[in-house]
Amino acid sequence: MAQGIREVKRRIKSVKDQRQITKAMKMVSTAKLRRAQDQAQAGRPYAQKVQQVVASIAAGNTSFKHPMLQTRPIKKTGYIIITSDRGLAGGYNGNIIRKLIQTINENHKSQDEYTIFVIGRKGRDFFVKRNYPVIGEVVGLPELPSFADIKDIASTAVKLYADEQIDELYLCYNEFESAISQIPQVNRLLPLQSVDSAETGSNYEYEPDAEEVLASILPKYAETLIFSALLDAKASEHGARMTAMGNATDNASDIIDRLTLFYNRARQAAITQEISEIVAGANAQV
Repeated sequence: MAQGIREVKRRIKSVKDQRQITKAMKMVSTAKLRRAQDQAQAGRPYAQKVQQVVASIAAGNTSFKHPMLQTRPIKKTGYIIITSDRGLAGGYNGNIIRKLIQTINENHKSQDEYTIFVIGRKGRDFFVKRNYPVIGEVVGLPELPSFADIKDIASTAVKLYADEQIDELYLCYNEFESAISQIPQVNRLLPLQSVDSAETGSNYEYEPDAEEVLASILPKYAETLIFSALLDAKASEHGARMTAMGNATDNASDIIDRLTLFYNRARQAAITQEISEIVAGANAQV
């Protein structure tokens, strides 16, 4: 009995240590979430202004046809998926990976019909291990990424579309809704759609001409959308990790309460048994 009580006591101490770790990780993720939200918010005016310019040119030059604005027969599809480098984030990575696999199974019959670009170590390890056609990857991103961190993979994906090596490009990421809600999204990035629905608000004069400016700015606009999705995904990652660590802390507290109750009952039973043995021994000597 004494050995069992000591084992329960050691288990209580172990769970308390784990609770302290998960509580600290929750606090860290909460702080990172605030910074990630601020960064995502700060990047929106630039993306909106680029969209305004693209919409203005597209609306005023209906005769101009750019490959990024035109739909063509689909022979090969590209997917950019954004995951995290680390785990302990609940279903953050699993949800978007399952969403992409479901999309691939529904739309493709062989690996020759699609290719994958992966941002994040968790996604890279998953798809490479299962021999998916991964042709580009970025791992080890900082907590507050800059556009330079993903410029190469973004420009490569956009260039493959411009060179007609892929005929459409999808962006797969967790859209941040709140700290407890992240929505897996698989959205078509190229060909660009709905740019002509934006509120332009201004008339622009272009030099040398609008068509050349549009041809130059469209690839940058697509790359900007990829970076905006990355910032949104980073906020989702920190929100998911904060929620997961909060749940882990609550579960640890529940386990500690149950173990403490069991420990007190076992200790009380042991004391009662010792008293009974002492009384019985005293009565035997009378």
